[in-house]
Amino acid sequence: MNTQEPGSTPAPEPVPPVEPLTVTAAAALAQQHATSKSTSGQGGMEAVLERLGGEMLRQQRTDRRWRVFFRLAWLGLVLLVVWAAFLSRSASTTPSTRHTALVEVRGEIAADSEASAEMLVGALKSAFEDRGAQAVVLRINSPGGSPVQSGIVHDEILRLKAKHGKKVYAVVEEVCASGAYYIAVAADEIYVDKASIVGSIGVLMDGFGFTGLMDKLGVERRLLTAGENKAMLDPFSPQNPKQTAMAKAMIEQIHGQFVAVVKAGRGDRLKETPDTFSGLFWNGEEAVKQGLADATGNLDFVAREVIKAEDIIDYTTRDNIAERLAKRFGAGVGAGAVKALRELAPLR
Repeated sequence: MNTQEPGSTPAPEPVPPVEPLTVTAAAALAQQHATSKSTSGQGGMEAVLERLGGEMLRQQRTDRRWRVFFRLAWLGLVLLVVWAAFLSRSASTTPSTRHTALVEVRGEIAADSEASAEMLVGALKSAFEDRGAQAVVLRINSPGGSPVQSGIVHDEILRLKAKHGKKVYAVVEEVCASGAYYIAVAADEIYVDKASIVGSIGVLMDGFGFTGLMDKLGVERRLLTAGENKAMLDPFSPQNPKQTAMAKAMIEQIHGQFVAVVKAGRGDRLKETPDTFSGLFWNGEEAVKQGLADATGNLDFVAREVIKAEDIIDYTTRDNIAERLAKRFGAGVGAGAVKALRELAPLR
C-alpha cells in the first residue's frame, strides 16, 4: 500500500499505450468514410427529386383548379344572359293595368349607344303593343347624333302610331337638339322646360386639315387611288373645290330632308322665321313661342294632366350587367383569337 505524505502532489495515472495505426485499419476507416459520403449524396438527390415531384403535382392541381374556375365562370355567364333574357321577355308579355308608357332618349344618338335605333325601336314596339299603355312618352335629353339613326326612329314612331292608334308625347329635359329634335317632331305634342335647349335644325360635317403642318415638318403625302374622288375630303391632301362643293350639296340635301320632317310634324303650329332652319337653338320658353314646342311641362304633368294615367312604366331597353359582361368577354376572346392568328407562321 502506497502512502503519501500530506501536502504532496498526487502521482499521475499511467496512460495506456496507443496501438500503432496499421495499413489495414486505415483502409477500413477510408472505406467507411466513402460509404457514409455516398449514402449522404444519394439521400440529397432523393430529396431534390421528391421536392421536384411535389412542385409538379402542386402546379397540376393549380392548373386544374383554374380550368374548373373558368368553365364555371363561362357557365355562370351563360346562365346570367339566359336569365336576363327570360326576365325581359316575361316582363314584356305580362299584362299590365292602365298606365303611361315611357321610353328614354338619352345621350348621343348613334348605332353603338343606348340611344341607337335598334334599342329605341325595340322599346317603342313593346310600349305600343302593351294594351295597358294609354300613350307613349319620349323623355328626351340628347344633343342629337346620326341622321340615319334619328330617321329610322322617327319613321318607326309614325308607323306604330298608325298601327296602334296611340298618341306619342315628347317631354324635353335638358337638351333636344338636332337629331333628337328630328325624333321629337314625330310626337303629337312636345313639352319642354322653360330653360330647355331646343332646335339646332341643321347638318354639319367637320374634320381637320394637316397640309400646312406637313409642309413645315417636311412630310410628303403619297396617295394612290383608282377613281378621281376616292380620296375625297382626305385630311392630308389639299382641299379640292369640286369635291368640297359635292360634299356641301350632300349635306344640303340632308338638311332639306330634316326641314321637310319638321314642317310635316309641326304643321301650322310652326312660326317659321329666317332663323328657324339655320341651325340656331333656343330655350324652352322661346321654342314654345316659335311653335317648335307646344307647352311647358314635365313627365309627371303629362302623365297626370294630359294622358290621365299617372302610373308610369319604363320600357327603355338597357344593357344589363350580364349583357355587358358577355360583350366584354366576347370582345376579349375575339381579340385573343386575332392575336393568335397573327402569330401563326405564314403558310408556304
